[in-house]
Amino acid sequence: MRVFIVAAIVAGACLTTSASRPGRAEDKKDEKNEKELAKLLDDIEIAMKAQKYADVIPLAKKVAELDPKNPAAPFAAATAHTQLRQNADAVKAWTKLLALEPKAMRAYDSRGDAQLKLGNFKEALADFDEYLKTDPKFGPDHWRRGIALYYAGRFKDGVDQFEQHRTVNGEDVENSVWHYLCNARATTPKKARENLIPVTKDARVPMKQVLELFAGKIQPKDVIDAAENEKLKGEALKEARFYANLYVALYYESEGDAKKCREHLKEAVEKYEISHYMWDVAAVHLKLLKDKK
Repeated sequence: MRVFIVAAIVAGACLTTSASRPGRAEDKKDEKNEKELAKLLDDIEIAMKAQKYADVIPLAKKVAELDPKNPAAPFAAATAHTQLRQNADAVKAWTKLLALEPKAMRAYDSRGDAQLKLGNFKEALADFDEYLKTDPKFGPDHWRRGIALYYAGRFKDGVDQFEQHRTVNGEDVENSVWHYLCNARATTPKKARENLIPVTKDARVPMKQVLELFAGKIQPKDVIDAAENEKLKGEALKEARFYANLYVALYYESEGDAKKCREHLKEAVEKYEISHYMWDVAAVHLKLLKDKK
C-alpha cells in the first residue's frame, strides 16, 4: 500500500505525507510499520524545516528500509544531499526517485543541477532537456541550461539560451556576461563586445563594474576594487568579493589568459565560499582547470 507521496512545487520541492488509517488492523506488524513510517516522515519534515540536512539522510534510509517503494525516501535523501553539496549522492537519490516515480519530471531538473555541479555537462543537458519536454514554457527561464551549454562547448546554443533568458530577465548582468562568454567563443571577443546585452538596473555589487569590464571600459582591478569600496560587511562583502573574482576570472578566460583565470577562480572558490549556485559553478570550473595540469 502506498502511504506517502512526493509533491513538487515551483520554487523547489516539498515532502507531504498522507497516511491512510485502517479501520481495523488485521496485521499488527503492518500497523506498527505504518506508525513508524509516519513518525519518520514527521521527523524528516522537522529536520528539513530546521535545515538539519545531515539528520535527514539516515531518516530517509530508515524509510527506504521499511518501505522500499516509498518515493519519499529518495526524495528526502536527494534534497538533503543537494543542500549539503554531496552531488554524486544527490544524483543517485534523484535516479532512485525517478525509478519509483517516472513522471516526477522536476527530479530530472534537480538531477541536472547535480550533474552540472559534478562537471557532467552532457548528462546535465540531457536531464534539463527531458524536464523541458514536459514544461517547455520554462525554457527561457532556464539560465542553468545556458551555463551547461557553455561548458559542454555548445557555444552557439548557449548564445540562443541567454538570448531567450533576456526576454524574461532583461536586467541581469550575469545573463549579459554569459551571453558574451558564449558569443566570444562562437564568434570573436570583438563581435561579442559589440553585441553585449545592455543592463542598467542590476544594483548588486559589483555587477555594474563587471558589465563595464566586459564592455572594455575598465580593467579587472577596477572590479576587484569595487567590491571593497562599497564598505560592505559580513556575508554581503563575501558575496561581492566572490562575484568580483569569479567574473574577473571568466573575463581572463575569454581573453586567453589561463593563469590569471585560475588565480581568480581559486580566490573565489577557496576564500569566499557562499551558498549561491554560482559558487558551485566556480568550483567545478576550478576543478576542470586543475584536472588539465
